[in-house]
Order: sequence, then C-alpha cells, then structure tokens
Amino acid sequence: MIWNTILLALREIRRNVLRSFLTVLGIVIGVAAVIIMVTLGGGVTVKVGDQISSLGSNLLIITPGKRMGPGQVSGAGPFTLEDAAAIAREIPGLAAVAPMSSRAMTVVFGNQNWSTMVSGITDDYFTARNWAVQSGREFNASELRSGAAVCIVGATVQSKLFGNQTAVGNRIRLQKIACEVIGVMEPKGQSTMGTDQDDLVLMPLRTFGRRIAGNQDVNMIQVSAQKGVSTEKVQRDVERLLHERRHIPANSENDFNVMDMKEITKMLTNTTKVLTGLLGAVAAVSLLVGGIGIMNIMLVSVTERTREIGIRMAIGAMEREVLLQFLVEAIVLSSFGGLIGIVLALVGSFGIASALHVPFIFNTQIVIIAFLFSAAVGVIFGYFPARKAARLDPIEALRHE
Repeated sequence: MIWNTILLALREIRRNVLRSFLTVLGIVIGVAAVIIMVTLGGGVTVKVGDQISSLGSNLLIITPGKRMGPGQVSGAGPFTLEDAAAIAREIPGLAAVAPMSSRAMTVVFGNQNWSTMVSGITDDYFTARNWAVQSGREFNASELRSGAAVCIVGATVQSKLFGNQTAVGNRIRLQKIACEVIGVMEPKGQSTMGTDQDDLVLMPLRTFGRRIAGNQDVNMIQVSAQKGVSTEKVQRDVERLLHERRHIPANSENDFNVMDMKEITKMLTNTTKVLTGLLGAVAAVSLLVGGIGIMNIMLVSVTERTREIGIRMAIGAMEREVLLQFLVEAIVLSSFGGLIGIVLALVGSFGIASALHVPFIFNTQIVIIAFLFSAAVGVIFGYFPARKAARLDPIEALRHE
C-alpha cells in the first residue's frame, strides 16, 4: 500500500514537473543556506583556533600596564631581565620564559627599505612561540651574551628586501647599525587580529638594548607552560610573583596584564559558534517559507483533483488512504528539495571555503538535521491539505467540474 502511494505521488509530481520544482525551491534554498552557514562557521572556528595556536603552545603573554578596555592600556613601568629570571627560577612547570623588547623601525638593504617591527629576544623565544628557523640558524650563546650585530628576519621582510635573493649572509642596516642576517623564520601568515606575523626582524636582546633602545628594559615577557601544566595556575603564580616584585600594595590592582592564549581561543571560538548558530537560525526561516509554498500548492492540487478524489472514495478508498496519498506527496516533494539542497550546499560550501581560505569541515550532524527538518516540513505543511482531501464528501466531489 505504501509503495503504491509513493508511486502515485511520483506520478503526480512528473505530471507537473515545473510546478513541482518551483514548489520545492524554497526547501532547496533553505536547506542549502543552513548547511552552508553552519559549515563555513565551523571552518572559521577551526581557523581562528589554529591561528591563535600558531602564536605558541600553552602561552601566556605578560605586558606592563593595566588593561582599561579594548585597545586601551594604562601606563606602567617596564619589566626587567631580573623579572624574567625570577619567573623562570621560582615558578615550576615552565617550558620557556622569553623576555623581549620591540620597536617599529625601517630596515634597509641596498636600495630597498621596509618598515617593520624589530625585536630583541633570547633563545627561549623560539620555544615559547613554537617557531623555528626555516633557513640559516638561531643565535648561539656567544652572540646572545655579547650582543653581537646579527639578526633573523621573517618571511615578509625576506620577500620585501631580498626578493628572490638569499637573505642569509647579507647585511641589513637598522638606523646606524649594520646587522648580518643569519637566518629566516618559517612563515606563519596572519594572526587572528589581522597582523602579519612574518613582518619582523629578531636580534639578541642585549644587542637591541645597547645599540637601539639604549636601555635594558623589557616590554613583554612570553611564558610557555609545559605540556599538561595548568596555564590558569601558572597565571596565578606569575601574577602573585610580579605583584610582589613590583611592590604593589596588597589591596591595589596589578599594573601589568597577563593574557592566557587558551582563554582568548575559547572566547573567540565561542563567539564564532554563537554567530554560526544565529546565521543558521536566520537561514532556517526560508525553510518555513518553503513549507508554506508546499501547503499552498497542495491546496491547489486538492482543488484541481477533487473529482479524482471523489471517484477514489466512491469505489472504496478509505479516508486514511486519501490522507496518506496527499501526505506522502508533500513529503516526497520536501525530501527531494532537501536532497537537492544538500548537494548544492556541499558544492557551494567547498567553493566558498576555498575562496575565503578557511578549512572545509564536513558536518554530518547538520546535514542529517537539515534533511530531517525538510522532511518534517513536508509532514507539517502537507497535513492540512491532505486532511482537507480526505474529508471531502464523495457525492459533492463527483459533482465537481
């Protein structure tokens, strides 16, 4: 019986192919929109997490100044090398403690120049940032200790100053300092905030302090916790230690800021998930519009086929059989729309993800939910026309022209 009902539904759909296609178009658009929004949202969430992870593993960033709001930091004195040494000595479970100072400068090579960020670092910087030298080498202990005029450049600086030439072995000029390039960092690309992580020049912290800054101040300390160590505990220990070292009164707020990159990752990924859910909910409205379209066409179909319904009921068809026939027809229409929408959504999601340079994350759960929702739309919006057909008076239906 069910099979015969499905065949009848397919026959009616084939008799009005264009009308059937226009009927399910709302379902197709709704399903495709929901899947595309959720898929792209998942890809953006993964990309945000990867970009923050590229800053370093289990990373805490300590900067002087109390954070007042987005982009606003109150003034405070810089850190010292002794502060970084105390953190490394007194706080357990750390993989690296990397003090650094930075300044925006113009670097020159031949007739090329480029404005970039020059940073003085120690050898722990590479461990804290989980970053390696692609070509050349890192600083050796002698260069770090003596403050030698050597530097390592990022991939962007390599491209802007040297083009297709080899940077390693050449000398660049930073103000009045001639600095030998001993390495090029592996490329990392843009950060979550849109800054180019490869646009930098690194040199020993002592070199930077003596020959550029003119002091040994430290304006940032990057702390990397060992795998399995709680960054929340490390953050509390760092805050307690620096609170004491900077002689801050017991009831006063800290004049420095400690950022846990895990918390930032969690905050941003939660934000993208909320936005994805919101966009998916907005897209789902078109599914309701498609359902109304199905109900409208099915009501028209009942009116057109009133005489046929009367004949069926006159020769013995039960009300539930007529109800089932029209209900199955509505479900078949919405299910076809759901399947077509899924195919279009997967193709569209892959293309848009490639264009936006975000990973394509196939979400089986949302595909199944979207299809079931489209079928449910057929049941809900097809029931009223089907019930109307089943409750027709056979005598009145036979008289219908």
